[in-house]
Amino acid sequence: MKETILKAHAEGRYALIPYITVGYPEPARFRETLLAIDAAGADIIELGIPFSDPVADGPVIEAAGRQALADGVTLRGTLRELRELRGSLHAKLVLMGYANPFLQYGLEQLASDAREAGVSGFIVPDMPLEETPEFRAALDREGLTLITLVGQNTTEERMRQYAPYTKEYVYVVSMLGTTGSRNDHVETIAETMRRARRAFPGVPLALGFGLRTPEQLDALPEDARPDAAIFGTALLRHIAEGKAVADFFAAWQQH
Repeated sequence: MKETILKAHAEGRYALIPYITVGYPEPARFRETLLAIDAAGADIIELGIPFSDPVADGPVIEAAGRQALADGVTLRGTLRELRELRGSLHAKLVLMGYANPFLQYGLEQLASDAREAGVSGFIVPDMPLEETPEFRAALDREGLTLITLVGQNTTEERMRQYAPYTKEYVYVVSMLGTTGSRNDHVETIAETMRRARRAFPGVPLALGFGLRTPEQLDALPEDARPDAAIFGTALLRHIAEGKAVADFFAAWQQH
């Protein structure tokens, strides 16, 4: 995934990392939507595994997850569907979810099944560094990675503790709170980005939580801009309004 982001950077653009809840907007249309996101120019796709207590999610993504659970979406079913799609997607795939479903699945089996499904890594917002060794070991054996998350309240010292385990990219949370909220505190975000640059030299930085348009990134000082843009809530709203996925990506690609 690092190479994917660096390739986009060399092309003079942000790597695009959209998020979509598995089963959205409904299970029968999820595969079609995922393929449309891939075709529209996604470099990496974050696939949200629905969970009953999504503490980091805002109302849009939380509602999508609850509907997916009601529709019978499961982690096992997700991996089965991804196996069926393997070879049809150009973007790298990352599973984003909470620790409980992953632990219940069984880490060794999860890592093996994820690799077979074409998954490259995981994001687990509620798993701090001290609780990751077993998960990382299982992923390492299958050539997968656990993506590091840092935010405004992450000190540079704490970031440096994550650095030895960070290989592909860093997910920089642009705000304190849940996904989808507005955050126009440019200088605060810029300082977080600068801390991350110092703590993770040579590792791409992806900025997410609250991104809606590329102009938000332009507002950052040049030395504090990310290598990749992560967006979820804005994309889900766009899809919910019945608009074409390609239209959403066009604004980013023409920028």
